[in-house]
Order: sequence, then C-alpha cells, then structure tokens
Amino acid sequence: MVETQLRSRDIADPRVLDAMGRVPRHEFVLPAHLARAYEDRALPIRENQTISQPYIVALMTQSAELKPTDRVLEVGTGSGYQSAVLGELVQEVYSIEIVESLATEAGALLGKLSYSNVQVKYGDGYAGWKEHAPFDAILITAAAPRLPKPLIDQLAVGGRLVVPIDNILLHQDLVRFTKTKEGLVRDKITGVQFVPMTGEIRK
Repeated sequence: MVETQLRSRDIADPRVLDAMGRVPRHEFVLPAHLARAYEDRALPIRENQTISQPYIVALMTQSAELKPTDRVLEVGTGSGYQSAVLGELVQEVYSIEIVESLATEAGALLGKLSYSNVQVKYGDGYAGWKEHAPFDAILITAAAPRLPKPLIDQLAVGGRLVVPIDNILLHQDLVRFTKTKEGLVRDKITGVQFVPMTGEIRK
C-alpha cells in the first residue's frame, strides 16, 4: 500500500509514510471488507459512514505538517483509522465523534491497539474541545459548508486546519488554512468526496 499507492504519488513526508505503514488498517474495517483493507478506496463502516481511502488519509496528514510535539484535534473519529495515524506522529490527539456508537467502538479499538496518546469523546465537533486548546493542527474528516468559528478560535497561531469544504459547484475542495496573527491563509489541495459534517454546522 505504502509503495504503490502513496510513495509513488505525491506523499513524500517520510514520517507520514512510516506511520501509514505501521497502522494496521485491517483492524479498522468491517469483517465483510477485510480482503479490501489495503486497497486505495474508501470503505463503508457502521452508521452509513466510511473509512477514507489510504491516499486521502496520508494527504490530509501530510498537509497538516505535523511535528512530534504537536497537540492535534480531529473532528470525525469514524472508525478511528485517521486517529491512529495521527497517534503515530504527534504527542496528543483529541478526537470527537458525533455518532455515539462509533465514538465508543473507536475508543475501545484504539485502546486495544495501545494508542494511549489518543482520546476519543462523543459530541459535536463544531464546538471543538476547549479544555485542551490551543491545537497545533485540526483535521476535519467530513465536508463542511464553512469553517466552524470555535475551531478557528482553538487553533494556535501558526497552526494548520485541514478540511473538505463544500464549494459553489456542489463539489468539495480539500483546503488547508494556516492561522497567522493577521488571519487565515487558505491553500487548496485537491478535489475530494467526503461524507457531510452534521450537527450544529448545518443549522
């Protein structure tokens, strides 16, 4: 997977490639899809959600420009796969999942796999996790129509926020926002297709 789907494309960060090689993706897919665990495709998980394709997980992770000492917030735990990749790379990961059953299952699985630096909670990621802010990076793993202001507030100056944003053509752009003292710097990465972010963001 790492050699043919990631290194051969534009995933060049050696730390990200190593992390993607260490995380056992087969642990995060449903039994019915076990044979496809390392294919470069999104796969369905419970509650009509998906586990993102490995390339997109690696691309989002690389785009966040993570350092070993970083504290990272993830919005949309899902299966816990992206959380595990982050856990390989940074000091602290805080992940929020709006579907309670997914939060419970992912938290248990990450504990079983010894990701002790990853905490998962059930809730609406729109509000972030203020007790652990500021965050050096925030990854939102569902498409949002706009940036949640609480997450901007909880991002450290110099921090990076990577998110799929709905655009005017009814598609999605994966975008990195870097917070400066003057405001946010926006960089479009590529077009993507994610499940929609739900909860407060849609009100």
